[in-house]
Amino acid sequence: MRKVYFDHSATTPVDPAVAEEMLKYLTEHYGNPSSIHAFGREARKAVEKARQQVATAIGASSVGEISFAGTGTEADNMAIRGVAYANRQKGNHIITSAAEHSAVLNCCKQLEREGFTVTVLPLDKYGRVTAQQVADAITDKTILITIMHANNEIGTIMPIREISEVARARKIIFHTDAVQSVGKIPVNVDELGVDLLTLSGHKIYGPKGIGAMYIRKGTFWQPILFGGGQERRRRPGTENVAGIVGLGKAIELATQNMHVEAERLAKYRDRIFKEVMEKIPNTILTGHPEQRLPGHVSFCFRFIEGESMLLMLDMKGIAISSGSACTSGSLEPSHVLTAIGLTKEVAHGSLRLTMGRINTEEDVEYFLEALPPIIERLRAMSPLGEGCNPCACSTCTIHDEDHHDHGELSEDEY
Repeated sequence: MRKVYFDHSATTPVDPAVAEEMLKYLTEHYGNPSSIHAFGREARKAVEKARQQVATAIGASSVGEISFAGTGTEADNMAIRGVAYANRQKGNHIITSAAEHSAVLNCCKQLEREGFTVTVLPLDKYGRVTAQQVADAITDKTILITIMHANNEIGTIMPIREISEVARARKIIFHTDAVQSVGKIPVNVDELGVDLLTLSGHKIYGPKGIGAMYIRKGTFWQPILFGGGQERRRRPGTENVAGIVGLGKAIELATQNMHVEAERLAKYRDRIFKEVMEKIPNTILTGHPEQRLPGHVSFCFRFIEGESMLLMLDMKGIAISSGSACTSGSLEPSHVLTAIGLTKEVAHGSLRLTMGRINTEEDVEYFLEALPPIIERLRAMSPLGEGCNPCACSTCTIHDEDHHDHGELSEDEY
């Protein structure tokens, strides 16, 4: 049976060149980078090389603007909580969006419990917020805006540059979670205009358990962890040298090959969009059709339940997701899908397909052959579509024994 991995937004395989580089710092060069002897100096040199690789990849002006963290989630918390508490005397208002990863949303919820106020901006049907929405939400107490660069569930790219212009004009610190965008599309901190940016290693063929935070020189921020003096006292604790080395190598390789890889994956993405929408009725494309990540495809299929679809695809050897891996154990539908106007029933029929370096045109063809009969079989068994032959108009909204409503949906409900 063919094996196809279409879940690169959840995690990526470690690049062999990355693993080879890391191995040296697990077996041969095992010194503590804080030690002054030769073993320690060797490790320190590797850490600083990786810091330079990250800085170069995102266009940071100085290696001193890069700090390593344990994960992307930790980096998000460092950025958001560090700004919030450092600037509490100026205000207590934070602006974010309903599209954010739980690492950001739950961090903001916790800050609300600690006395901060948070505005969560609603999304349009494509999962975007506008610079005007941000401008309208600003108050004289606003100290931080945090809007992700690209969404993990629906692939939509946010207008970060336009939002940063609003933030800069009002002298408000701006953070973006770039975990899903770094290494896939151009990310330059000056061109984006952000003050803080966070990223993760395992989304770009690096190891799990390593992330990084960019903080622009002069940004008012304070640490949220306390201990030794590592990472310029921003993130104390003995550095994960092998992980840091792996992140540095991975981001260097990802940015070197980014444009060619993005073009290849965008072709696969667009083919899947076209054929699925043409061949499978009652299918909703989620996310922006153009302003989205190159290897990211996402749909909702009416009248079926996503977990059954994933299990049947898995039986065909296709590894795929029904949203974010961080919330896959939840019975609640994706907060992103409901935020773009989908009902809970429709949101439960979601599918996220994210491609990467290992995928081929043959993988795409195999998926396109496997999916339609699975959807047809699940709809035939589904009580959601009982007594209703799913129609191509995609407007069935209510299904029970006594009622079958084909009332038109507004553009926002689609």
